[in-house]
This record gives sequence, structure tokens and C-alpha cells, in this order.
Amino acid sequence: MAKEAKDVKTAVRDRYASAALKVLDGMTGCCGTDSCCDPITTGIYEPGETTELPQGAVQGSLGCGNPAALAELKQGETVLDLGSGGGIDVLLSANRVGPTGKAYGLDMTDEMLELAHKNQREAGVENVEFLKGEIEDIPLPDASVDVIISNCVINLSADKDQVLREAFRVLRPGGRFAVSDIVSKGPLGKAARASMKLWSECVAGALEESEYRAKLEDAGFEGVDLEVTREFTIPGVGGFVSALVRAGKPV
Repeated sequence: MAKEAKDVKTAVRDRYASAALKVLDGMTGCCGTDSCCDPITTGIYEPGETTELPQGAVQGSLGCGNPAALAELKQGETVLDLGSGGGIDVLLSANRVGPTGKAYGLDMTDEMLELAHKNQREAGVENVEFLKGEIEDIPLPDASVDVIISNCVINLSADKDQVLREAFRVLRPGGRFAVSDIVSKGPLGKAARASMKLWSECVAGALEESEYRAKLEDAGFEGVDLEVTREFTIPGVGGFVSALVRAGKPV
């Protein structure tokens, strides 16, 4: 398991470092235009929602949903984005929580953090802080955030139980967990699970709905709900959904 986790982490870091460098070098990122996007990442933000964001934030987006909108953020809240990448959901969250709130972004990839800081400077947003770290070991104190969001990232971890335990730890009592993620519609074969390419593409690590629910409840969450936002099939691999996964930390 330790070797698999290390291999997965390396594959994920390499893929997202490469994506960030392309944007930093002025190339169009995966989701800069719909023509280069796959069914996971196309058209996940409402028209006009990203018009005031730096193009680097939009082009660096590799998500599968819009958790900042679906989390129903409120003015003054503190929100944490797990695996924040180029920072698009952090910047959108910062606008929603306003100047009395704060948005943290957590990412393990230096290149993505460089892109995120660049996008923050260009956006002129002050109530944002990007942290370097891994989602299995969040560098924040216990009970320090109101809301946790994430966009197609938890599936990338080989130790989801630890990710969810950490998410529960840093949430305040009554806090909300609202993430967009890829969920498998059925069991995946051994070949798919062993493919580092499919891991880095948000597929091989996808849980089935019943597994996701069980892991959240085991971590201590309550009120688990899963809302399908789109469905797609990858030939030779299986069927999947993009879903908003919600849960709460008991008061």
C-alpha cells in the first residue's frame, strides 16, 4: 500500500505540475477552451462567473464541478479548498465569503502554487492564503474552518480515509463538507486500478457511492448526501458520475 500511495502521488504531482507549467508558459490549459476538454471538465462554471478572474486561473482549472457555488458559502466564513491547483475555486470562494471571511487553498505541487499565487496577485484578492501540503496532512489547527470544498481531488488520494479524517479534524463543529468528485458507477477492474495514468486522470481512484458514504460516516460525518451533476463513460474502463458530495460535522 505504501508503494502504491507513493506511485500515485508521483503520477498526480507530475501531471499537475506539467499542466501548471503550460499555463505559466502562456499555453492554453486543458479547460481554456471547450474543444480541448474531456467530459469531466467541460462547462462546469456558469457563463459570466469567471469573467473577472485571471485567464491563468480559468485555464488552470482541471475540476469536475463547481463546489464554491454549491457549498452555499456565506459572508464571513472560512473555507478550505483541498487540492486547490491554480486557485480558481479559492478565488471564487474568497468573493463569496467577502472581506470578513477567508479562503485557504492547499496544494502539494510547487508549480500549481506558483500559478495560484500569480493568479491571486493579478486578481488583487487579499482574503486568500495558499498553503503547501498534502490533503492527508492538512497544515491547519483543529476546528479552524467552517467549510471544506474540493474539486475532483479526493479521488486522487490513495488514502481517502486519512483525507476524510483530516477534513473532519479541521472543521469546526457544525461545519460543512461540500466537494465535487468523480464517483464510479460500479467496481473497476484490477488493470484500471493499477494504471497510474488513470489515477492521475481522476478515474482509477474513484470510489463507488456506497464506499464514499461509508468512509465519510466512519470519519465522523453525518447527513451524507450525494448529488449527481453529470454522467459519462470511459470505454474499456467503466461508467462514472461527477457528483457533489455533502456532509456535516456534528455540533
